[in-house]
Amino acid sequence: MIQKVRCPGSATIINAIATGFGSAFGIGLDIKCQAKIIDSGIKCFNDVGASTDLMDLCVDKVFERYDIDKEDFGLEIKTESTLPMASGLSSSSASSNAIVAISSKIVSNEFNLNPLSDLEIINLAIDASIEAGVTITGSFDDATASYFGGVVVTDNKNRQFIIKEKMDDYKILVYMPNYHAKSGDSDVGRMKVLAPLVETAFDFAKDKEYFKALNLNGLIYASTLGFDSSIAIDAIQAGAFASGLSGTGSSFVAVCDENSIDNIKDVWSHLEGRVIETNVDNDGCSVF
Repeated sequence: MIQKVRCPGSATIINAIATGFGSAFGIGLDIKCQAKIIDSGIKCFNDVGASTDLMDLCVDKVFERYDIDKEDFGLEIKTESTLPMASGLSSSSASSNAIVAISSKIVSNEFNLNPLSDLEIINLAIDASIEAGVTITGSFDDATASYFGGVVVTDNKNRQFIIKEKMDDYKILVYMPNYHAKSGDSDVGRMKVLAPLVETAFDFAKDKEYFKALNLNGLIYASTLGFDSSIAIDAIQAGAFASGLSGTGSSFVAVCDENSIDNIKDVWSHLEGRVIETNVDNDGCSVF
């Protein structure tokens, strides 16, 4: 029997690297994962040709939690993604969430064991991501926005929620340039220099002024990491409610409605890369 799960990515409101506090919201781009039982071991495959190290670690974490011997039981995992990799849209969080969720469901059902809670799944996925070196802060904000959907404001150091709620159904445009930027390779020291400014942006997020928070955070991190902040400013001038760098790049997101989509696409049309149209995701991770 094949089990399937779908987990969305997320876009940044506040990048947690500078202060340890973050905010993100679910988006409609996602990772779909299917799994089946095999005789032994772990076999992982993805459709983007990336390393399967994180995938393997996620299954390993589940097997360790349930004390499963890989010599006597195994899983084959396959993923398909509409999320651009290494783009700041939480592809690693979505992948690790999906794999831990589906692996834990199969193992708990097969051996008649207690299923993991939502937060246990998320924490195992974060642990695997940290061990794989694909995150700096643990990305509790990205992981929970992916898993639950909607918008979250979080204390990443202690893996705690400050706010967790649904988000209005906005249109989302993603500008994806023709290059990538891996979070684990970012200059942490350079980003932490601007922590006082990021704290100001985070105050907006805590007050649920998410658009102000996203705009300010995006400008701060874009200038710090060497991205062109005019990409976001052009989108705002064209009618976006908010726009900014997502994660540590390389993608920019714009939150908008139907009335401004074409204008934003037009001002981004001269940029090298592609523009992806999606939406806010309030559903989160679902096993089916």
